[in-house]
Amino acid sequence: MIEVSKTKLNNVLLIKPSFFEDHRGEYVELYNRELYRSKGISVDFVQDDISIATRGVIKGIHGDLSTWKLISCLYGKFYLVVVNNDEESKDFGKWESFTLSDVNKHQILVPPKHGNGHLCLTDKCIFQYKQSTCYDPTGQFTIRWNDPRFKIWWPIKDPILSQRDEKGRYV
Repeated sequence: MIEVSKTKLNNVLLIKPSFFEDHRGEYVELYNRELYRSKGISVDFVQDDISIATRGVIKGIHGDLSTWKLISCLYGKFYLVVVNNDEESKDFGKWESFTLSDVNKHQILVPPKHGNGHLCLTDKCIFQYKQSTCYDPTGQFTIRWNDPRFKIWWPIKDPILSQRDEKGRYV
């Protein structure tokens, strides 16, 4: 079973999969097409990716115009930010944050025209995401983590960034 909740951002969903835990460990089903479709999530995913980071690293804020993403935390804990980057939307620039971890097992469904970025809060994080399109670097946008237009709050002052994330770029 899964519990699906709307967030303050249109089409961004918080998903809480159920899981089983006993003396042997834990079991969680991260995705089941029929179960997700029964909850109104009919996105066809075509690619799975994993990103590994260490404490203090911000990856993103990245997105494109056509890709849905289903984001999970396989290990550790991270602070996830989702930003509406649709300049034609009345909600352009609105953002919301979530804490995902291997303990709470929450997932976030991110629609097209939204960017997502995450800050690793533990010594190591494994960030997993399903995508509805294959990655195309030519169609990507990057929003700088501290872009003054969005006033995003991050629980860090001096993160570790890639060159792309330091500068931000639009395609």
